[in-house]
Amino acid sequence: MTAFLDERFPAAVAFGALGGPERRTEIVDLATGHEARNARWADSRRRYDAATGIRSLNDLRDVLSLFEKARGRLSGFRFRDPFDHSSAVHGGPPTAFDQTIGTGDGATTRFTLVKTYGAGPNAYTRAIRLPEAASLKAAVGGSEQINGAGFSADPATGALVFSEPPPAGQTVTAGFLFDVPVRFDTDRLDLSLTHFEAGDIASIPLIEIRLD
Repeated sequence: MTAFLDERFPAAVAFGALGGPERRTEIVDLATGHEARNARWADSRRRYDAATGIRSLNDLRDVLSLFEKARGRLSGFRFRDPFDHSSAVHGGPPTAFDQTIGTGDGATTRFTLVKTYGAGPNAYTRAIRLPEAASLKAAVGGSEQINGAGFSADPATGALVFSEPPPAGQTVTAGFLFDVPVRFDTDRLDLSLTHFEAGDIASIPLIEIRLD
């Protein structure tokens, strides 16, 4: 059984999901009245409850089908976060200039896709592993490249791979839509049929997983 299914959680249900990033911070109160804070995790981890996205009995059936295919918590899959799925800062359509992902050295052809939140020394850079290949755009030194000719996405890692290495000193930028790798955070679904052609479920917990 594969550990990751390259398919997306039902889009109609994901659109109404509740959730977002979680951080783990350790806080100790000091005798002086101050507090010491320490980040236990270097990266955030996203959690969702998709039950709020259920609108019909067919929605429930689609979730049930994926749950069984994934064997509950066993296998991961793609989830399109309704709040954060674009490289564009404010969530609009991606452009080739949204995110700086590296600088050419005349030899490197492979660049990890990232999305940066905020600016300055405290900005957070998030690695993106599941881009939507057809949406991927890229530019080198401000010149947009052609998807499928000048570059492509590595399906195994999500990295952007150029057919020719960008020249030394040239800024490499990219834009893309992307999914979050998640799994069900339960081995049980409690479904109910409320009335004809309508069903209900209390919770559909999902949690982000690491692919590397």
